[in-house]
Amino acid sequence: MAASGIIFSNIHDNNIPELTRMRTIASVPFGCRYRFIDFTLSNMVNSNIYNISVITHLNYQSLMDHIGSGKDWDLARRSGGIKILPPFITAYADKAKSVYQTRLEALKGVSNAINRITDEYVVLSDCDVICNIDFNDMIEYHRKSGADMTFAVKKVALTKEAAKLNVIYNSDDDGRLTDVIAYPVNYEGEADITLNIIVMTTAYLRQIVAEAIAYDHVSLTRDVISRNLNRMNYRVYKYDGYFACISSLEDYFQHSMDLITNANARDSLFNVKNRPVYTKVRNSTPAYYSPSARVDSSMIADGCYIEGTVENSIIFRGVKIGRNATVKNCIIMQDTIVGDGAFLNYVITDKNAVIRDGTMLVGAESQPFYVSKGKMI
Repeated sequence: MAASGIIFSNIHDNNIPELTRMRTIASVPFGCRYRFIDFTLSNMVNSNIYNISVITHLNYQSLMDHIGSGKDWDLARRSGGIKILPPFITAYADKAKSVYQTRLEALKGVSNAINRITDEYVVLSDCDVICNIDFNDMIEYHRKSGADMTFAVKKVALTKEAAKLNVIYNSDDDGRLTDVIAYPVNYEGEADITLNIIVMTTAYLRQIVAEAIAYDHVSLTRDVISRNLNRMNYRVYKYDGYFACISSLEDYFQHSMDLITNANARDSLFNVKNRPVYTKVRNSTPAYYSPSARVDSSMIADGCYIEGTVENSIIFRGVKIGRNATVKNCIIMQDTIVGDGAFLNYVITDKNAVIRDGTMLVGAESQPFYVSKGKMI
């Protein structure tokens, strides 16, 4: 079953504006050495999908730097491989609406690229849902069911606050989609929420895009799925593995900490047989721990230089922790320097930050203190 992949790299940038001010959500660092897009790219490559298009919006320089030629994902190919699709803006475009806001608008902007896809099936995915999913199984389910579109969902328990951030897909006993509830304000309880992963035939995708252009449709959920719910065969694929949907800085912090405290989360992401998670290789030296260093319940990447105390924290590549410094319950991103005697608790530092000697920064579990990229404190 030949399939191509389309990844939306900017759709949820506004969910965590602190981390996406200078990058796309696709290139947000996660889990010591990865970026969000690594999980989606790895899922596709592990499912033998080697023709992948990444639709961009803005701030995608860091994404291009990270992906490069795609060789780290075995996507540097003469035929197929990975393509970055920049936003299509005409000379006569309305500046207020010149760049897409929804998935359907993004697809309309790359209609020429979609028309060149030769594979029978296409997998559409956001890049901020962290999971290790087998697309081959989902495509086979789609084929056997005779569905026009198949949506990946997972049953979770929702609070009223969490429900406001999710789209609920109701289905019958056969898995046929019966209703879509977008961002309900008063819902509470168990529900199947979308993972924003869709499988369909390439021919049907072309039809959707052509009709959207002809009739000025802008929303995939409202203008396509809801309108055609009763006459088309839309189905849900129930995914039962681990996943993390990042919808706020608090979510980012909590799901990152899950990698330390939740063995099931780590195993479900990184220890699935024949389904590794790939990322850009950086040939750094091993992490160095001085005789005075003390590390407990933490993830430390290569290239780090640790002289102080690190507890329950995630330390990215190239970080330096000074003498007598204490880092607890923190996420310290690449090439950050924590000075001698500094004290950090519930802090997220972006790349290349500098925390001066003796500085004390304290946040809270529900609201970690954030230090922006390149900031010196």
